[in-house]
Amino acid sequence: MFIPTVAFASPFTPLLDETVQHYPVEGIAMAVVENGQTTFTATRGEGITEHTRFKIASNTKAMTAAVLARLVQRGVLHWNDPVIKHLPQFRMHDPWVTEHMQVRDLLIHNSGLGLGAGDLMLWPEPNAYTRADIIAGVAHLKPVTSFRSGYAYDNLMYVVAGEVAAAAAGKPIDVLLQEELFTPLGMSGCQTDPAQTSLAAGGVRCSLRDMTRWMQVLLDPTRVPDWLNAEQRRLLWTAHMPMPLGERQRRWDNAHFSAYGYGWRLSDMDGQFKVAHTGTLSGAYSSLALLPDSKAGVVILIKGERENARTVLMQAALKTLTTGQSASIAPYVTDLATEQSARRNAGDTRPDTSARTPAPTTVTWQGIYHDPWLGTAHLCPENGKLRFSVEKSPRLRGTVMQLDSRWLVQWDTLGADAEPWLQVAPGTPHTLTLRAIDPDIDFSYDYQDLHFTRTGSCPR
Repeated sequence: MFIPTVAFASPFTPLLDETVQHYPVEGIAMAVVENGQTTFTATRGEGITEHTRFKIASNTKAMTAAVLARLVQRGVLHWNDPVIKHLPQFRMHDPWVTEHMQVRDLLIHNSGLGLGAGDLMLWPEPNAYTRADIIAGVAHLKPVTSFRSGYAYDNLMYVVAGEVAAAAAGKPIDVLLQEELFTPLGMSGCQTDPAQTSLAAGGVRCSLRDMTRWMQVLLDPTRVPDWLNAEQRRLLWTAHMPMPLGERQRRWDNAHFSAYGYGWRLSDMDGQFKVAHTGTLSGAYSSLALLPDSKAGVVILIKGERENARTVLMQAALKTLTTGQSASIAPYVTDLATEQSARRNAGDTRPDTSARTPAPTTVTWQGIYHDPWLGTAHLCPENGKLRFSVEKSPRLRGTVMQLDSRWLVQWDTLGADAEPWLQVAPGTPHTLTLRAIDPDIDFSYDYQDLHFTRTGSCPR
């Protein structure tokens, strides 16, 4: 049962209002559950209601994990099944890892691949990569650590996990999400796009009402007692892969451990067990955090590029729950500003590239290039400019610019924060690599994983 906002003054109202005053957003929705009951819901922004659908981005991962848990519960598959049992075409760069990668490994970011490896097949959207392309492309991504030796956040493996579920159940992942989650849990407002390649990793849209229902079912198994048994619930929130414990997390949460479960980040906060995840996509931010021992939780959904708003509002809301005292966003706003200032003082900032000029169209290294997983790219003159474009990713198109002796790509539709250096190595044939200019670039622009080889001349 969804209980509307209660009449008495809530300590969460000033937190929300402080946040939107300090960080203006297009729209925001927030709900709080205490002792299993909804005690606060609120929205800000024109046309935003509890029924407005938001992209929940990587908060989708917990839902994909829950679908797999339901299939395991019914014996359709097992957590320790080799991935190739269900997807015989699946390959990792190392044949031994291919043979030993299990279904459970797909969910805990232990593949050995680097942070966000292969994400350029998922974002920026829209693009023409399919889930079959993802599975084929994984084989060409080189690991940066050994298998199961460490944590590095990964989206591609969740796409693979969705395809494992589909193969085992004989139904596509969008149908499974509907049948295994949304319908039995009463999350009628959640939507999926069957054609979205990244669906299992971050493609679900839900309303505040839906996400509040999701929190309540997770916190109180008796709400839908036959949905997921105790063993599978336990496994979702078991620490399967250690994660680094950040200094801010120690300082803000008084935390002592950090780990990844199946689709969830696990840690402690002020002596309480904490289960949480965030979601980030262009123009959308989400955050969900649970304190299972007290059956409490918070969900925040944002339209707009406001990561700091999500961070400070969630932190202050959780502090209100763990301490029983009204908190404020102010100390967290100040702390984030101090962190950012320290990075600038350390020189960890984007270099000045304003003196750029268009590159000449006569460079000898123009031509058609190919990367094993991203595919074909053109580095060719077009309308008097030297242009770089990736065939299957329409938004990865831009003009090559020169800055002293260096080259960079100025994208047509992406911001300066996504721009890469373009480096060409002479030889037979020429090779081309990209490197991020901004040290704070979103990790999904995994330029470092690309290695283009020249395969032909530009058309005349």
